[in-house]
Parts: sequence; structure tokens; C-alpha cells
Amino acid sequence: MTSLQHIRLSSATTRRPAPGPLAMVTKWIETRATRAALARLDAHLLADVGLEPAMARHESGRPFWRE
Repeated sequence: MTSLQHIRLSSATTRRPAPGPLAMVTKWIETRATRAALARLDAHLLADVGLEPAMARHESGRPFWRE
């Protein structure tokens, strides 16, 4: 395979259509639930996953539609 063919294949596989409204709402719901679960973790559990309480508070306080 030539490098030009490789570039064409790579760019073709990385393009994705914009998500539809249902996919976006589903992602928002998942993000909101994940951040709510993060907010409930205590310092010991946060340390187990490598987060400090301040980082978890910051992330869990973000609006669910922002990634």
C-alpha cells in the first residue's frame, strides 16, 4: 500500500457523521449519571481511581451537556 492510499484510508475511517438528536440526548443522560455517581464517591474511592476530591467536585459540577 502506498502512503497516499494509507492517508485516504485513514481519513475515510476517522470521519463520522454528526450524532443525531437521540444519540446526543443519550450521551447527555449518561454523562449526567456518571458525574452524579462521581459526586457520591468518598476520598478513599477517589484515591483508588487516581482523583483528588477537588478534581471530582469540579468534574461533577460541570453541566451535563459539556464534555
